[in-house]
Amino acid sequence: MSVKVEQISRFYGTQKALDNVSFEVNSGQVVGFLGPNGAGKSTMMKIITCFIPQSSGKVSVEGYDVNEQSLEVRKIVGYLPENNPLYPDMYIKEYLSFIAGIHMHSSAIDKRVKEMIDITGLAPEQNKKIGMLSKGYRQRVGLAQAMIHLPKVLILDEPTSGLDPNQLRDIRELIKNIGKEKTVILSTHIMQEVEAICNRVIIINKGKIVADDTTHILQQRAATTGRVIVEFDKQINIQLLSKIPGVGKAEHAGGNFYHLTANSNQDIRPLVFHFAVENGVAVVMMQQEGSSIEAVFQQLTGNA
Repeated sequence: MSVKVEQISRFYGTQKALDNVSFEVNSGQVVGFLGPNGAGKSTMMKIITCFIPQSSGKVSVEGYDVNEQSLEVRKIVGYLPENNPLYPDMYIKEYLSFIAGIHMHSSAIDKRVKEMIDITGLAPEQNKKIGMLSKGYRQRVGLAQAMIHLPKVLILDEPTSGLDPNQLRDIRELIKNIGKEKTVILSTHIMQEVEAICNRVIIINKGKIVADDTTHILQQRAATTGRVIVEFDKQINIQLLSKIPGVGKAEHAGGNFYHLTANSNQDIRPLVFHFAVENGVAVVMMQQEGSSIEAVFQQLTGNA
């Protein structure tokens, strides 16, 4: 077991940030750790990486306890915090050499720094000071320092923040490849990113885990939680739409567009087509909303 979290709670004064959280992550998994702002994501990551202690419970990484064997944990964990603290007056190669020197013998530093510069696409900017870099390149430096000591576990808090579309593609591919051999836990607010690179999703809300499943299973679940967007060839009485079997709520969305929400996990699209035939109207367009993890996220975190 790579990362094992057992009944973790964390208080800030009287405020409970984490409430009896438990999960396990195996090597070779890329886990998306999702939740709204203030849900407890960053707190959990800081506990796993030995930055702060838990109030109760136990966390182990590769069998090492984060409290009793924190030095061993730090040797095998790479961490990119949300605010990505860097030394702006240092050059990229200088900074990465400094970080590498904390973890490895001097004879291996130059080779490893060159490898990380190539892997993270920093070569065009490698002779610049960090303070001169764009946000996207600073994020790449943060990723490089997190991975430079060949950690077994990577903890990434908003790793693609500030990257342009091309950089996003490259970094996502990099994280996917890393996840084939290592354990990766990342937080993000970009749901497309979760679907692109994660094979498992944990959703936390108000300090409690509200979902923990494979990305595929959650995507299947999403298909039954979203609304249906339908366009008819003319306006329809909203009361008639509300009476379609299985429809819990009908809303006019302007023009001939309507949002229909099912009152259960039933797929209401066949029933909408049946309604159209019976009432002599044509369905111009109909689309199931919530074909992504975003729909489940909104439902479980109370933002639907």
